[in-house]
Amino acid sequence: MELIILSSLEKVFYDERPSAKPLTKFSMLKNERASFQAAFCCESDAQLSVALGGALADSSKLYLVKDIPVGTACNKDADDFFLRKTSGMYPDVLEPVEGSISVGGGKWYSIWVEVSPEGKYAGETELEIVFSENGKAVASGKISVDVIDYNLNEQKLTHTCWYHSDCLCNYYGVEAMSDEYWRINRNFIKTAVDHGINCILTPVFTPPLDTKVGGERRTVQLVGVKYNSGKYSFDFTNLQKWVDMCNECGVKYLEISHLFTQWGAKHAPKIVATDKKGREKKIFGWKTRTSSKKYDSFLRQFGEELVRFIDKNDLRERCFFHISDEPSMKHLKIYKRRAKLISEIFSGMKVIDALSDFKFYETGAVKLPVPCESEIEEFAGKVPELWIYYCCGQDKDHLPNRFVAMPSMRNRILGMLLYKYDVKGFLQWGYNFYNLQYSVKAIDPYVITDAGGSFPSGDSFVVYPSRKGEALASLRLKVLYDALQDMMALQTLENITGREKVLEFLEKEAVKPLSFTEYPCSAEWLLETREKINAMIKENI
Repeated sequence: MELIILSSLEKVFYDERPSAKPLTKFSMLKNERASFQAAFCCESDAQLSVALGGALADSSKLYLVKDIPVGTACNKDADDFFLRKTSGMYPDVLEPVEGSISVGGGKWYSIWVEVSPEGKYAGETELEIVFSENGKAVASGKISVDVIDYNLNEQKLTHTCWYHSDCLCNYYGVEAMSDEYWRINRNFIKTAVDHGINCILTPVFTPPLDTKVGGERRTVQLVGVKYNSGKYSFDFTNLQKWVDMCNECGVKYLEISHLFTQWGAKHAPKIVATDKKGREKKIFGWKTRTSSKKYDSFLRQFGEELVRFIDKNDLRERCFFHISDEPSMKHLKIYKRRAKLISEIFSGMKVIDALSDFKFYETGAVKLPVPCESEIEEFAGKVPELWIYYCCGQDKDHLPNRFVAMPSMRNRILGMLLYKYDVKGFLQWGYNFYNLQYSVKAIDPYVITDAGGSFPSGDSFVVYPSRKGEALASLRLKVLYDALQDMMALQTLENITGREKVLEFLEKEAVKPLSFTEYPCSAEWLLETREKINAMIKENI
């Protein structure tokens, strides 16, 4: 059996011996999480057990990295900063190691080791990983770990990755608002928070996102509505339950689902209500134009009650509202009118929308735009708070992203760039979107990873549903959290030396000025740079 200790920035393919330089040591702050991998290959089929030894053994978790099928690796016009650009099996799912693991002979596998001292240990030590078969050790590897006796800064970044509770209902076959619905959602939200996603899309009404015109997604509306002769009453019981659940899971911000349809705000979202006889029906949706006086009246009545709920729960500083996702100049007239209405109803509260057209922003229609990362240079320094997002289109010019076929370095470099540009918020649209494009059909994310060929694999989700109703992290989610920790480490260093010196250090290390399209495309460079950051923190505490 051959064993190689590797960094978390490598992806181990079953048909290729890793060529990266073995990892022998790393450092970390005492309240962060750090990962490495043990790549291995057996001559013949084997049933193995894996164990850790050393002072950090009890503070570490083991995962088997499992392959998933990639149909669409990238778009046709993508750049060359990919590991592979062909369909096939790629490593991505992290499955907790429980008992022994079965492996095939002649294939490469990886055990992902996540170290989390949680402030209980500091100092230099050694961590050993041992593989055994039938009670006999067949291979082992060691790595030195320096746990620095200092805490990483708390995360300041608002990070949302759109949460789709309807997809969980579809996958698990549960009804919205059932006991199982709440149990499963709690598990998935907790995993999101554990990986730096501190803002959760909250479906006060079923989100009108990625939905075919005229079609609809499963109803997951949290606010109950009753209507009688143009008057509406609202039941916030389930929304209160959602807020309480989010609070218990550590969620900091709530992103209220869009109040108009995607790409232009032309229609109302799907809203269901019961009449005075208790009959449920859809009262707004694709047939409702935004010029509808009925919908305006509904929004004003709903808004008044929602504001009262927000104030009761002290949520004013924790809520973000949406009008419509990525409007263009042809939608300006409609969007402006809707924005005015929402600003009146939810006066003083933050309204954000994905918007990459700077001319649209200059009209004043969107107060807090979220441009895609490819447009960051146009928005940086010209908006009150700089937010960015990436999605399926950002696979050119070395732009950071998280597609399965991309090298992990391209995922993790985001953290240093978020720090340099002083980004306040980051948005991505797919935490757990288990549908085909436009939600025309639900899918099994273990079988279809590219929304049926609509998006590069990995764009639409970063977690996988376990049989127990829990979210299994992808290695991409772990690496993205490492990126956030890099950002927080730079902020920690800034507290000690000042921002100017940190920026000087970053530019010196990168040789050329760091930007979203210009950075050293080297995992080794990124790891060495993080080690230097840690060393400077250690020297100055």
